[in-house]
Amino acid sequence: MAVASSSRGQRGIGAGIADLLTAHGARVALAGLEPELLAEVARRNNAPWRECDVSDPDAVDRAVEELVTELGGLDVVIANAGLAKQLPIIGGQPDVMEAHLRVNTPGVFYTLRATGPHISHPSGYAMATSSLGGAVHVPLPGAYSASKAAVEAIGNTLRREIKPSGAKVGVAYYSELETDMTSRGFATTAGKKLTGGGTVSGVAPIEAGLRALERGIARRSRRITAPARVGPVVPLRHVAQRVVELKPLPHLVESLEIARTEQVEYTTEQPR
Repeated sequence: MAVASSSRGQRGIGAGIADLLTAHGARVALAGLEPELLAEVARRNNAPWRECDVSDPDAVDRAVEELVTELGGLDVVIANAGLAKQLPIIGGQPDVMEAHLRVNTPGVFYTLRATGPHISHPSGYAMATSSLGGAVHVPLPGAYSASKAAVEAIGNTLRREIKPSGAKVGVAYYSELETDMTSRGFATTAGKKLTGGGTVSGVAPIEAGLRALERGIARRSRRITAPARVGPVVPLRHVAQRVVELKPLPHLVESLEIARTEQVEYTTEQPR
């Protein structure tokens, strides 16, 4: 089995699943930013890799063709593009929304577009990383939620389009896992004020996401969720959304005011 992990293959879920799949005998290829980290993950997995900005379709096409050639084919692709930064809808900076829609959404599209022909066979599988935030929406991560809702739509659309080939497509929905994205995303002044210093639903070990993804790839699952509490929430998203909207947030107004002026970095450094 050959696997390509996109955008965040250098850390978190991307690096972790590369290690797991290699342990199962898969040949893994990596593409993403942060070349020093990518090189380290590639070294321990004896994997080819390419530095690649997934918001650049030509770069994605080139990286995919080169990596697939080195692997000798492709069975599985994990489209894992993702950055996050708080954004209040009223008064939020337009460039923050634009960055999310430039990286998180097209990054997955470009990856699936380029790898789709290679996985279009009966054992082929594509996994698009959405988020519970793409299904149930809370204050502050509006740009992230919008981008991940679009990823869900891309994955669901590809599933039907690629069906004649026998390939399968899954969409992954993670809640707060113990990753850099989670810790940095909630560590802002506004985020701490909104949540009281924690997260929306509590942080789960990254292993929960990795094991769910591992099982999902093996089973060619159409839906992957982690931690376990996310499973019933996704199909009941309209009920969950109403629960979120009814939950008291005593510091909501103050946290939004802070977020409108607070200077924070993206959870993944972007090319300038």
